[in-house]
Order: sequence, then C-alpha cells, then structure tokens
Amino acid sequence: MDVADDPSRAARLLQGFDPTLQTHLGRRYQSFSELVDTALDMENRLRVANEDQKRKRQASSAQGSSQKQKTNYQQQPRYVIRPNQSGWFHRAPQQQQYPAYRAPAQLPAPRAPTAPGPGNPCFNCGKTGHFSRECRAPRRIQGPTPAGGSQQSKPKGNAPRKGQVHYIHLEQIPVGEPVLAGTFSVDGHPTVVLFDSGAMHTFISQSYASKHGIKTSCIKESYNISAPGNPINTNLIVKRLLLSIGGEDFVISPVVLPHQGIDVILGMNWMNKNQAVLDIGSRTVQLKSNVSGRILKIHIPNQKHIEPAVNATELQEIKKIPVVCEFPDVFPEELPGLPPDRDVEFSIELVPGTAPVSKRPYRMAPDELKELKTQLQEQLDKGFIRPSSSPWGCPALFVEKKDQGGKRLCVDYRPLNAVTVKNKYPLPHIDILFDQLAGARVFSKIDLRSGYYQIKIREEDIPKTAFSTRYGLYEYLVMSFGLTNAPAFFMYMMNSVFMNELDKFVVVFIDDILIYSKNEEEHREHLRIVLTRLREHKLYAKFSKCAFWLKEVSFLGHILSEKGVAVDPGKVESVLNWKQPESESRSGVSSV
Repeated sequence: MDVADDPSRAARLLQGFDPTLQTHLGRRYQSFSELVDTALDMENRLRVANEDQKRKRQASSAQGSSQKQKTNYQQQPRYVIRPNQSGWFHRAPQQQQYPAYRAPAQLPAPRAPTAPGPGNPCFNCGKTGHFSRECRAPRRIQGPTPAGGSQQSKPKGNAPRKGQVHYIHLEQIPVGEPVLAGTFSVDGHPTVVLFDSGAMHTFISQSYASKHGIKTSCIKESYNISAPGNPINTNLIVKRLLLSIGGEDFVISPVVLPHQGIDVILGMNWMNKNQAVLDIGSRTVQLKSNVSGRILKIHIPNQKHIEPAVNATELQEIKKIPVVCEFPDVFPEELPGLPPDRDVEFSIELVPGTAPVSKRPYRMAPDELKELKTQLQEQLDKGFIRPSSSPWGCPALFVEKKDQGGKRLCVDYRPLNAVTVKNKYPLPHIDILFDQLAGARVFSKIDLRSGYYQIKIREEDIPKTAFSTRYGLYEYLVMSFGLTNAPAFFMYMMNSVFMNELDKFVVVFIDDILIYSKNEEEHREHLRIVLTRLREHKLYAKFSKCAFWLKEVSFLGHILSEKGVAVDPGKVESVLNWKQPESESRSGVSSV
C-alpha cells in the first residue's frame, strides 16, 4: 500500500506506536516529519527522566529507607520508532509539552542496603570500595540532555553523539535480504552505496577513504555508534563529498567508520534532507535535488547479495596479477555513473542553416520491446540518458554484441550525421601502429569499459542526440554509439591522456590500449604508469577483456610476439576454409 499524502503517512505511523506513546502524542499531526521528530524528542526526555528516578531510588535504598515512596514521575515507555512498510523515514520541527504520568500507588519495596566490596563495584567508575554517590571520578554520561532539562543532568565537556548503523560488513548481509544498494559515483570513484533507513547518520568506510585519498577531519564531539558486535566510537568525518545519482550531484558529509565493509551508507539525516522515499517492493528510491529541484526516481536492480565495485571472482584474479593488484578501482564491475568533467567535451557542430530532423521510431518485436524498456531504465538510473522534449529525434535500434552475446541499444543517427560537420582528426593506420614493436617480448592489453559512455556531451549539444522509442523521447548526456565524430574524438582524448607514452611503450587505438616492453622489469614500470594514468583521468577498464604479462597477444586482428606481427588465424579462418566452387557459374565468379 502506497500512502501518498503526509497526514495519512503520519496517522499510519502513529497507529504503530506503543499505546502509552500514542497517549502522549495525542493529537493528529499534519506533517509526517513533525510526528517523527516529536517522538524522537520525547524518547530522549523520558529516558533522562527515568534515569533520574532510578538514581533517586538507588540513593534511597542505600540510606536504608523502608518507607514506600509516592512520587510523581514521567514514565519511560519502551518503544522503537521504525519506518513504515514503504520505507519512509523523515524528521523535522520541534517540541511540545507532554503531560506527566502518575506512578502506581504501590511501588516495589526498596532493596536492603549493601556494603561496598569486591562484589559491589561503583556504578559510576566500576571500581570497588565505595558507592557511586561517593565517587570522585567524573560522572558517566547516561544519555543526551533534553532541551530545558535540569542543570544537574548536563555533562561536562562534549557528550558523544549517539548513532546507529546496520550491515557494516558485506558478509553479514544474508542472501536474499531485501536491501537497496548499488554502485554510484562518489567524487568520481565507483562506490557501493547502501540506502539504510535504520542508520541515523551517513557513514563511509575508513579503508575506502584511505584508498582514494579522501581527506578526513577530526572533530571535538565523538560519535558513539551502535553496530553489530561491539559499539564503535569515532570522531572522524569527511566534510564534503559529491554523490552522483541519476545525473544529479548530492552533497554528503559522512562519519568515518574504522571497519571495512560497504563503502558508503546513506542514513536518515541525508534521506531527510533530500526528501528520500524508499520503496522496497519496487526497489526504487525517490529523491529531490536541492539544486535543480528535480524529482528523481531511481530503480536499483535486485541482487542476491551486495557486491563491491569489483566482484569477488575478479578481485581474486586481480590480486594474483603483479602491478594490476595495486589498481582494483580501475576495473569496476559497472561504470559508477556520469563521467567527471574533463578538459574536453564532445560537441556536435552542424552545417549552417540546418533545421532539426525528427524520425518515427522503428518497429520492434515484443522481446525487443521488453529489452528496450529494461535498457532504458538502466541508462536512466545511471544518468546516461534523460527524458527529452527536443525537436530532434532519431530512431533507436538494437545491434548484436559480438563478444558476449545479447543486444546493445544504439541509435540510427544517419539523419543527424548527414548534417554534422565532420571531425578530421586522423585515426591511425593499424599497420603503422606496429612499427614501434621491434624487440618487444612482454605484452599487456587493456580494453575500456563502455568507453564512449566515459565522455560527456557539451550541454548545448545534448538535445541533438535525442532518440525516439516506443516509450518516449530521450537524449544522451554521454557520447553515444553511432555519432559520426565519436571515434575521432575518442581517439583525440586517448592520445591526449597518453601523449608522453605513445610510441615508447604504448599503442592506442580508440578504446584499446597495448603496453609492450623488452623485459619484465621494464614492463612492470610501464604497466604501472599506464594504470596510474587511467586512475588519474578516472577512466575505467573491463577486466574480463584485458590480458597481462603475455609473451604473445592478439590485438586488432593480429598476433604480436617477439617473433613479430602476424595475421590472427581466427580472422581469416572463414576464407581459408572456403569450399571450392563446384558449379560453373560460381567457379567463374571466383576466378574473376
């Protein structure tokens, strides 16, 4: 059941509270967030009041009083505020006065006084030989001081902030657990992000921050985190990071957790600020951008378990490869989202006087329409495309993937390409690329992951990339397959990245990189330089299509080895195995 309006959500949450808490809250709340905040505030106030009464009863017991006490006090109900079934959780405005709860007339008889000894440690410091009322050690902080509370309950110094976090470690998440987690970009790095309505704050793994050189700051107030196992105390935070979701940037200021696990956990404070609505059933997250005001609805694919940016199988292989093991972040399982801003952006220059061109969408079979809807949603979630109202529009179609099967969504940009000014940047001739390989004995090759999607399109040219489908009009924010100048521009960018290494130990052809060396010692250094360049420019490779430390390698249809360059037999196998023509007509054609 999806309750859309705020009063209905508040009423639904109120019904799930303890009856005593419902009595305290009493009235109908027009704001869901006001109800949550009021309940949280009451919990803190009643907790402190209950602890004060407990200390008074202990003091009375220690003095040997046998008289029954009749005291007015505020009851401490035991309840837990939880999000409702749809996963909503917000907090906001302030306080109201709550009626006092009168205790029952008969209270339990006080305990007989005990003498300090080895079996009776001080409640405050834990040492023996005295009671807590006689303890000279600083008073232990029992909980946060409520607004307007007594001066006696205020601790000296900075009290630790309390927090809660679930699922710190990946292995603690049961298989099939309905969690909302996916890979997004945090400051340009692929990052496993968990949306956790049970966490009060936003957290970041210390190992993740160290790996990516993220600067942490020490604060005076510490955070006391309730976590699986032992509680965690930390005073480290990251002041500002940019999280990219659905083409929008969100600011996060996470608390640093010392344990390694999920990279980033988004808690209640961040979700409240960005008006997050979590729907576990449909696996969607709705957010509102504070910058553009855009409402985003992100679908997170279902996973059997949460995976880090590099999956376990590939990570094991990467760990075994010299030098490559130092750069696991260069080989993510998926692109983290929109690419970072680069010095150059892809532009589409039109012939002067060109009017927008729009074509009807192509007809597709039912199975293709199903695949189209899936791929459109995936690209929307990653921020690669967005809905469009552009006057342009070219039809979308599918092409078969030659390497791993399946279908790749492409656009028939022939109408746009016909009126585009061609980029004359030269693509190198393959034979010329191999002229520098004399004496090379060790080879590695790297293939970028969805290389075109790692380059942004200039903002004013985005409407020109619009494409029409059965499900509406969309436009690309990243360079798309089928654009006439895409190969030349990508070649230009790659040459710019590896300009100092070209023709020394690197060959680049569009998104394919070859590293060659005379011996293993040289190759170790060359490989480290290339991977460092990729990390610096936030370019990501596909590990399953890469090969390292080879004596012989297949590259661009050729076999490269210390013996030289030869044609790849697999590329000419069909010609070599061509059956000899038997009919006169075919024999005549083959002899021409």
